[in-house]
Amino acid sequence: MHTNSTIELSLSALKKNLYFLKRTFGRNVKISSVVKGNAYGHGIREFATMALHCGINHFSVFDSHEAKKVKQVVKKNTEIMIMGFVDDEAITWAIDHNVSFFVFEKDRLRKAIKAAKKLGKKAGVHIEVETGMNRTGFGMREIPGVIRLLQKEKEHVTLKGLCTHYAGAESIANYYRVTEQIKVFKKVHSQFNREGLHPETRHTACSAAAMMYPETRMDMVRIGIMQYGLWPSPETFVSLLNKRKSKADPLERVIAWKSEVMSIKKVKAGDFIGYGTHFMAKQKVKIAIVPIGYSHGYSRSLSNQGRVLIHGRRCVVVGSVGMNMMIVDVSQILDLKKGDEVVMIGAQGQDDMSVASFSDYSDQLNYELLARLSRDIPRKIVD
Repeated sequence: MHTNSTIELSLSALKKNLYFLKRTFGRNVKISSVVKGNAYGHGIREFATMALHCGINHFSVFDSHEAKKVKQVVKKNTEIMIMGFVDDEAITWAIDHNVSFFVFEKDRLRKAIKAAKKLGKKAGVHIEVETGMNRTGFGMREIPGVIRLLQKEKEHVTLKGLCTHYAGAESIANYYRVTEQIKVFKKVHSQFNREGLHPETRHTACSAAAMMYPETRMDMVRIGIMQYGLWPSPETFVSLLNKRKSKADPLERVIAWKSEVMSIKKVKAGDFIGYGTHFMAKQKVKIAIVPIGYSHGYSRSLSNQGRVLIHGRRCVVVGSVGMNMMIVDVSQILDLKKGDEVVMIGAQGQDDMSVASFSDYSDQLNYELLARLSRDIPRKIVD
């Protein structure tokens, strides 16, 4: 089957990233691989397969739909943890399939207990604490009630974890807010301990927190963006460089996204290119049409400014990015022919298009651009 683009996933890059993370966090800290959002655009099934191969045995997902996808590829001794949406039906499914899930509302806790009784199986829950992000989690006032309920129903519930999420650990601007959150979490943890409730795992850190605030590593870290070889923010990277002698980036990007030249044509000076009047040729130009557009995840905000690599050179996207096509100025490439490789993310020749430089031209984060990559693009694992 011939497709208009392919995503390649590098196994050796993932190995390198996980090796760096394990060395940084130490052997007592478990790594949970976060594969929500279609594994940040990498493809859940493909990426989970690679992570298993690298020795990962804990996965974090957003909902039961993603949990089911991971379930298709994992082995018996692998844990799957749902961090977000779980409806009533999914609670029953999760308990039945030994999938643990976050609980941040009394209602969900009661439903979990009810389903566990019905199935004659324990529900594995992670109690999420509201420490200052103000999104999901039990507030301090609710904690005593949660503790009483857990004590009363301990035959039906396993306290798999106590957790929270930090509000912007990737930026030093949030330093005060994050350090206050750590204090609140520790307070709640000691409350649980005093009441004889000992969570199997304390986990609070995402990639940024795990790097910037070592005390947040606790028993387990939930690593998303960094396992894919990207940094949560330039600040996170700089803070690491300040602590290290080596100035090289220890991470390697796992993803590459490639297409090809579909058509080539010449445009004379003064003519407009693409929709509307967004781009006018100032002199004679040669353009290439690439069969990639915003429906595949190449954002419209990259119109007139995105870059791609062709023949190892950076070429500018001219005119508006269409739904299925974009136009690139290839005047500088003399021997271009149809079918030549076009790289949106990845290396070609001496140059490299990072996700960051691909997103620097728009206001989107690494995360958003990756998560928007169409699920229909074939993903293949390379070494």
